[in-house]
Amino acid sequence: MKYAKHWAFLAFVLIGSFAVLSYYGVEIYRKAPPIPERVVTEAGETLFEREDIQTGQMVWQSIGGQEVGSIWGHGSYVAPDWNADWVHRELLMLRDAFARERFGGAYEGLDLEDRAGIDLAVRKEIRSNGYDAETGTLKVSEKRAEAIKAQFRYYAAIFGDSTVFDEDLLSYVDGGYDPVELRDFYAIAKNTIKDEERQFALNAFLFWTSWSTTTVREDFAAEDAWNDDRAISYTNNWPAEPAIGNTPSSGVLGWSIASVIVLLIGIAILAWRLSVEHGEEGLEPTPTAPKLAERITPSMQATVKYFWTVALLIVLQVGMGIVTAHYGVEGDGLFGIPLAEWLPYSVTRTWHTQLGIFWIATAWLATGLFLGPAVSGYEPKFQRLGVNFLFVCLLIIVVGSFFGQWLATRQEMGLDTNFWFGHQGYEYVDLGRFWQIFLLVGLFLWFGLMLRSIWPAFRRPGENRHLIALFLIASAAIAIFYSAGLMWGKHTHLALAEYWRWWVVHLWVEGFFEVFATVVISFLFVRLKLIGAGFATKASLASTSIFLFGGIIGTFHHLYFTGTPTAILALGSVFSALEVAPLVLIGFEATESLKLSRSTEWVKAYKWPIYFFVAVAFWNLLGAGVFGFLINPPIALYYMQGLNTTPVHAHTALFGVYGMLGIGLMLFCLKSLRPTTSEEERPLKFAFWSLNIGLLAMVLLSLLPIGIWQVWASMEHGMWYARSAEFMQHPVMEWLRWGRVPGDVIFAAGIVALAWHVVKISLLKREMRG
Repeated sequence: MKYAKHWAFLAFVLIGSFAVLSYYGVEIYRKAPPIPERVVTEAGETLFEREDIQTGQMVWQSIGGQEVGSIWGHGSYVAPDWNADWVHRELLMLRDAFARERFGGAYEGLDLEDRAGIDLAVRKEIRSNGYDAETGTLKVSEKRAEAIKAQFRYYAAIFGDSTVFDEDLLSYVDGGYDPVELRDFYAIAKNTIKDEERQFALNAFLFWTSWSTTTVREDFAAEDAWNDDRAISYTNNWPAEPAIGNTPSSGVLGWSIASVIVLLIGIAILAWRLSVEHGEEGLEPTPTAPKLAERITPSMQATVKYFWTVALLIVLQVGMGIVTAHYGVEGDGLFGIPLAEWLPYSVTRTWHTQLGIFWIATAWLATGLFLGPAVSGYEPKFQRLGVNFLFVCLLIIVVGSFFGQWLATRQEMGLDTNFWFGHQGYEYVDLGRFWQIFLLVGLFLWFGLMLRSIWPAFRRPGENRHLIALFLIASAAIAIFYSAGLMWGKHTHLALAEYWRWWVVHLWVEGFFEVFATVVISFLFVRLKLIGAGFATKASLASTSIFLFGGIIGTFHHLYFTGTPTAILALGSVFSALEVAPLVLIGFEATESLKLSRSTEWVKAYKWPIYFFVAVAFWNLLGAGVFGFLINPPIALYYMQGLNTTPVHAHTALFGVYGMLGIGLMLFCLKSLRPTTSEEERPLKFAFWSLNIGLLAMVLLSLLPIGIWQVWASMEHGMWYARSAEFMQHPVMEWLRWGRVPGDVIFAAGIVALAWHVVKISLLKREMRG
């Protein structure tokens, strides 16, 4: 078998990688931070119970969860990281409590020697593991209990409707602001949580997630483990808080060095391999234009409405992005309009991220539906009906899930109802469980439609058969791996929910969609006789194996500090470096694509779709490669997690790579449905350059400078300060946020031009039929 070695290596990668991923999934379950049955004081007073913590997690999800600040560093960036914020304030409260007890005054008025003694006492108080596994009881001192109760009142004021803090809290308030100002700076709506019981439960959840970041794991049995620099917390000593010993562990430092070494070795091996194989592709473009499809079938024509929807959703996403970004400057409105009363930040950011997933997925799914009959030349019975039915289902999912998320954040749902129809609170998989199931069924329906249309081509002998097989495997994976989003329930431990969430975000979005795109692009170039089927098959199998070799286990680089065992540091750092290695050499792919776009006159007709593939290569190198590795090593992420260095990578990788891919694929399909002249494609030229220049400006003029300054603040003072209102409201920081405007305007203009082109050529097609 000509491709036996390639298939065998791919099978080895898939089986081996998922075996490792599954084994350590069990380890995460076993070693996750314990949720106590009750939290009690030394005097025996019960502060709250396990049920309160679990209810609090559901309350947190219902208000937007990771769209309202972050927990364990994962979430949005306007409000604080609640754990870093809680830990620092608890530290300040305990300092003063010990100072009053020992010296009768505040901590700030003491000399250095007295402060040192109190710092040691506070470290022991916070780092000691008071959890008893046999009884399920977590015991805290009376001083810490008072600090917990004070924190409860502090956050109740922010999430409720208070205008002032209690007097005893004033010296601990972020930046000295009142609750109204903090809600504005955090972009949190007034009465985000109206019910006092829900406020109480949320605070219990915030305490538990914060406790897990500082208390020493029970693995360290020594009584003085709290003062041992080798001891680590459940989140590997994240976030940084040097005053209590939350500093980078030896594992964080050691595996960071290892990841850099592995990256260099990986680049060297791939560069050598590339030099050996370079020039093997050899196919001269034909002098006349081949057809992507012999005929346009009814189901292929029916995909036009999908591309219209892509144009609509991408415009809506940009609109939500503009509003969301503006909330970073004016947290309660839009240029004086009190928009937050009806459309708070938690909703606009949810819709912004979800719309990105929806329109990119729609573009790719439509491309698959288009390619099936195009490759096989066969139109199954009722195929058009199936394509139209799937389209209606997707519209219902988008509209229904968005309404549910909006209603949930208004606290108009019960917590159980919210889980099914409202807001799950997990970034990129925010939609309620009912909508998740509906979408999963839709993906399997899509795969069925694809399979029945392309099956005749698969049955025909020839080299194309292997490429079609890889295409079908990638398509099946898109349907199957979204099911990971159903693996958590209402009360699933947060560490395990994060594990499964990244199966969806990393493996589904970043993994198998990329495999699907690689194979589809190969199909397109083979159909146009720009590359040979044999070379395309070999290249697709090789690139898929190399990418997944690092990418599957590399999922763990998202989980360094989410209550996971230390082995996750080792695996995540090394394999995520291998994931980056091929992206450093992506320039060769761009060069080859450019050569193809200029090879003959007829190929130039596909100039703009191919140019978008060139842009994919550029953003793969910069966004996924450079900006991705910027935050991949554990020591880098230790100080960068939850800062604006993360959206630098997210914007340039998600839109720059997957968005540009979706646009390129859409344009290829539309080119076959409606051949256009160079004059009709003028909006595409404007769109292409505007999107790329606007995205680059957005990052370089705003997101990256903000992120770099935050990293400095995180290293100098701690994560709490880098995300605090005190720091983020600095005048220079405000100017940097306004620095997004030029890039955003250019980018938005490109989106409008792209949408106009899609609608225009679709309308022209209708006129021709009329």
